[in-house]
Amino acid sequence: MTPSVGRRAVGACAIPLLLYTLGGCLTAPPAPGSRGLPAPIREVLPNGMRLIIQEHRAASAVAIHLWTGVGGRDEAVGERGFSHFAEHMLFKGTETRPRGFVESDVEAVGGRTNAATSNDYTFYYLLLPATRTVSGISLIADMVLNSVFDPTELTRERDVVFEEVRLSEDNPRASLGRQLYSLLYEGHPYGRPVLGDAGDLRGATQVTLRGYYKRHYVPENMALVVAGPVKPAEVRAAAVAAFGAIPRAGYTRPALRAPAPLDGVRARSVERPERQAQLGLAWLAPPLGHPDMAAVDVLSHILGGSRSSRLNQALREKARLVSGISGWYGPLQGAGAVGVTAQLEGADQAAVERGILAEIRRIQTDGVTPEELARSITASEAQPWRTAAPRPPGAWRPSAPTWIACGG
Repeated sequence: MTPSVGRRAVGACAIPLLLYTLGGCLTAPPAPGSRGLPAPIREVLPNGMRLIIQEHRAASAVAIHLWTGVGGRDEAVGERGFSHFAEHMLFKGTETRPRGFVESDVEAVGGRTNAATSNDYTFYYLLLPATRTVSGISLIADMVLNSVFDPTELTRERDVVFEEVRLSEDNPRASLGRQLYSLLYEGHPYGRPVLGDAGDLRGATQVTLRGYYKRHYVPENMALVVAGPVKPAEVRAAAVAAFGAIPRAGYTRPALRAPAPLDGVRARSVERPERQAQLGLAWLAPPLGHPDMAAVDVLSHILGGSRSSRLNQALREKARLVSGISGWYGPLQGAGAVGVTAQLEGADQAAVERGILAEIRRIQTDGVTPEELARSITASEAQPWRTAAPRPPGAWRPSAPTWIACGG
């Protein structure tokens, strides 16, 4: 949705958020499918570094991923946003590679690279010609082990991060997501924005930010994943050469407490100068790896994952109350969230809320049809990032609602 230009919306443009607890949804864990690929090779190196190799000969490119167990949940007071800021700095030069190495070592050979930071992890990837596998492993190791955090580059990149924050704040859907998570995970690390705190980011120095990086980017907190038309022995030798000499740091990631259960209505109102309202509803849901994860994923798709979903049919196609509506599920390591977001006119807020809750109650009472389940399973199989097919979802029992309103 594009914000209005040159005028302010008349009246309140509300972004309500409803939070509920989630009842049990029982399913068996999905059966793994090889799809004709050899089984991945998994190994823990002597220093604790995890290595996963997947032979995949459908193309002549190799994907090299480096995952590290650090994200927004790991940041102490004074470090809010350091995980994401450090991610930016790893592309700005190492002890042996100057600024611009991405252009010369990756893009010049037709490759791609990027990174992302979440609440639970930070990851980096390289996509390169398969002939560059060994040099790619060496490059990504250099980034995660030897970045220098040059003060001049740090100052420049801080401005880039602040611009990213500003763009995120200007985006109504991104703003809705932040507000929703801050309310759902109130008082919990997951409720803090991954982009961080402006004061902490301004106070970051080469010493403090590089110290944070050195504390968390250690072998036992990282995993290297290599997939493509590779020779496993060659990949393992390159990984050992790049990472094997780094000693264990004795690092143990602190345990994450569970979020507090919702015990009553929570409400918030945020005024924004958009024409349309953004409505969000969310529930605490199973975390990553929970046996119910697949069932909740399918349930969210049946509710709002396609044009044929219940909410799209009831509120967009028939009632014409929303211009868009979707269901989603976001499992994290320590908790999960399932929800619905919609775009609507502010005057229709109450009617849309009633309609969403009515569809949820209808599933609770009547379950889902075989046709709905089949469509969701097909969507899961067609989109490999979705959860694999489960048995039918169980009952969804909403209680303890929470509200947020944002508008112009």
